[in-house]
Amino acid sequence: FKENRKDDIWLVDFYAPWCGHCKKLEPVWNEVGVEMRNMGSPVKVGKMDATSFSSIASEFGVRGYPTIKLLKGDLAYNYRGPRTKDDIVEFANRVAGPLIRPLPSQHMFEHVQKRHRVLFVYVGGESPLKEKYIEVASELIVYTYFFSASEDVVPEYVTLPELPAVMVFKDGTYFVYDEYEDGDLSSWINRERFQGYLNVDGFTLYELGDTGKLVAIAVIDDKNSSVEHTRLKSIIQEVARDYRDHFHRDFQFGHMDGNDYINSLLMDDLTIPTIVVLNTSNQQYFLPDRHIESTEDMVQFINNILDGTAEAQGGDGLLQRIKRIIYDAKSTIMSVFKSSPLLGCFLFGLPLGVISIMCYGICTADTDGEVFEHEGAKKGSGDRELTDEGSEEEQEEEKNGKYTELSDGELKQKNIMEKKKD
Repeated sequence: FKENRKDDIWLVDFYAPWCGHCKKLEPVWNEVGVEMRNMGSPVKVGKMDATSFSSIASEFGVRGYPTIKLLKGDLAYNYRGPRTKDDIVEFANRVAGPLIRPLPSQHMFEHVQKRHRVLFVYVGGESPLKEKYIEVASELIVYTYFFSASEDVVPEYVTLPELPAVMVFKDGTYFVYDEYEDGDLSSWINRERFQGYLNVDGFTLYELGDTGKLVAIAVIDDKNSSVEHTRLKSIIQEVARDYRDHFHRDFQFGHMDGNDYINSLLMDDLTIPTIVVLNTSNQQYFLPDRHIESTEDMVQFINNILDGTAEAQGGDGLLQRIKRIIYDAKSTIMSVFKSSPLLGCFLFGLPLGVISIMCYGICTADTDGEVFEHEGAKKGSGDRELTDEGSEEEQEEEKNGKYTELSDGELKQKNIMEKKKD
């Protein structure tokens, strides 16, 4: 494989035998292989035990399992989408094909628009903008399609201020890239690669973090068909559609089924249905200060966020990080006890029991030591009471003290008497 892989295009699943996610992907991966073979695709599908062939896995930068990569010549493209058969097959076909796909006719243009929800098109001849477009496409082909066309192929409803130009077609309309308003071409394409309104899940929300946009979400229960759930979802959809020219540069809109993920993200228990606006770049969020009754209320809420009058909560400051650590630890403990009470008691009870025994042992050892020292001191003082003369040091000190109290003459006479006795 290492010697001959550049002769073909490979779609490889790098896995570990002990990985639960890898085992879950295995039946889907088998379906991907069958589908690609039935389509007559030039892409070869394989899988590799990254623990057995760690040097090859390291060469391709594999750091987690499973990792899906498409290997095309000297390039390796990471797959970061949902792990479903259709999404993986589409990724393989998109990346394995031409980097920039030409649109030779209006009929082909219309066909491509029907097939793809989001597509980028370069219009014009050779230029520095086209070189930049090709460079960005080589990086972002893993996410979306890139096309090129001449001016006469572009639909009649499209108005281009100048040529060359780059456009994105989505949500039944189009937007033209403006270097002065939109900044770097790569950043603009990364921001515009999503539809204006999405069914948001945890993975999509993570991907939206790269866009730099604020994400306005209606948090609802899809199974609940009550008026309030339906109304909030409709309000978000209407704002995304009717005000896209005003807000599409700064906001992404969508709805999320259930509040479990959003609760863990905000470290708060949100009552659904509700509306929340997330800033995924710094983990701040905004909650409306009053009930959203209409589209106008939602537009006002968004404008308050844009002009800075809406209060931001959360963030990534020190206190929030400490709160996050405590919240994650608490959530982990609760989930363990909830799923398996006996396992939870064993995991957390055993260490606590060992620590308690150690602490008890240390405390009792200190107490015995204090009693022993007290008894030793008492015995020492008793010995001093029984001995009248005291220790040799004490007798010597008393002698010296007496000598200092005598005068020089008396001291001399005393010395003479002692010598006579000797």
